[in-house]
Amino acid sequence: MAENQRTTSTAAAEQAMADELRSSLQGEVIDRGHPGYDEARAVWNGLIDRHPALIARCSGTADVVEAVRVAGEHRPVVSIRGGGHQVAGSAVCDDGLVIDLSRMKGVHVDPAARTARAQAGVTWGEFDRETQLYGLAAPGGEISATGIAGLTLGGGFGFVMRTFGLSCDNVRSLTIVTADGEARTASREEEPELFWAARGGGRGLGVVTSFEFDLHPFGPEVAGVLVLHPYERAEEVLRAWRDATLTAPETVTPELLLWTVPAAPEIPPELHRTNCVMVGAVYGGRPGDAATAALAPQRELGPPLADLSGTLPYVMLQSANTWRFPDGERYFMKSHFMDELSNEAIATLVDRYSRRPTPESLIVVRTLGGAVARVGPDDSAFAHRSARYNVSIDAGWQDPELDETAIGWARSSWDAMKPFSSGGTYVNFAGLGEDASGLRSAVFGSHEERLERTRAVYDPDGLFAPAARRP
Repeated sequence: MAENQRTTSTAAAEQAMADELRSSLQGEVIDRGHPGYDEARAVWNGLIDRHPALIARCSGTADVVEAVRVAGEHRPVVSIRGGGHQVAGSAVCDDGLVIDLSRMKGVHVDPAARTARAQAGVTWGEFDRETQLYGLAAPGGEISATGIAGLTLGGGFGFVMRTFGLSCDNVRSLTIVTADGEARTASREEEPELFWAARGGGRGLGVVTSFEFDLHPFGPEVAGVLVLHPYERAEEVLRAWRDATLTAPETVTPELLLWTVPAAPEIPPELHRTNCVMVGAVYGGRPGDAATAALAPQRELGPPLADLSGTLPYVMLQSANTWRFPDGERYFMKSHFMDELSNEAIATLVDRYSRRPTPESLIVVRTLGGAVARVGPDDSAFAHRSARYNVSIDAGWQDPELDETAIGWARSSWDAMKPFSSGGTYVNFAGLGEDASGLRSAVFGSHEERLERTRAVYDPDGLFAPAARRP
């Protein structure tokens, strides 16, 4: 709502809510007239340009309890911001209240118990920095700027998920402020249905303020594969890679990208920004002979443009791609789960990539199975345990005049891959708000009704219903 269109009664209601929040919170309350308003409402995806009435920048769980109480009294549209990195931009809303957790950055690692408690504003880069002091890790994120909260609540893909599971599989407990203003601990023993829903159910259950993760001995040095192949051999490499994934051990998590060669100093300059097939994999154990043997099939897919495989620090692995997804550029991502990758599907992928609108746009094929598939199908709200692959169509661009073209390419490519899909979509790569209603069954599968029942128990008046409807 533009400033000059706001009615006197609306402005008065916003002012009353702002006054009550300021009297209740230790953190900052930012309104439309605040000098930091535009910075505070901005999120990673520059495509998102929303104007909330108020942003309650919470300092801790007590602030969140107060913000939820005030929201319950005034009934604005509510959104919750963690790291603010989610593609659909659900962290911010128009004309409502943003409960902003981005300043809640505490991380406590217990190396003896191999657990970490982290607040919901923490990013994976910040989390990894603390846990790697002890050679421990929880699987999560391929971009270090991604927030732990949104990724985990939606499931949580990562470089070692076949070895250690999804991010949500490694949650021991969490603290969540529900619509009644209660700060609840959810675990297998306490509030088990809430715990079930929060692990893969996305948003709309309440405000999660902290997570307790189980940690695994991993790092600081890890072994990985990164091989770049000529794009002219794309179908051949994809077929060979697919065959190699079918026999990959659980200690290996393979990934393939159709993208451009990065402008890295170790790559000849004449190859920079040319199309390629990028094969990656990470070994979920110690570097050494066993790692070399397990990763070998991912390296032996034909003569490469460049082979950058080797060992590197885990924190460097986690942040290696962050620079290719800078804050403020424009993004749209939409995905399919797939049970197989047929030759026809591969040909379609290569054809769709050839039509991409910008050099920043890419297609990613991730492998599941292993530890992901060993979790019972009804053990958490994540609904796609049996899928072998996830194919993500990722548009990236800078010029707003390309919005329609870039989003159109991603949506038409997603449509082209639909015949090969198992019918599922990953909630963290599910398009924008307008994509949400048509994808609910694809996102949550057989768990959709149970999730709705759980939300009704903990939020009978629908305070977080708008958040639940977002991708």
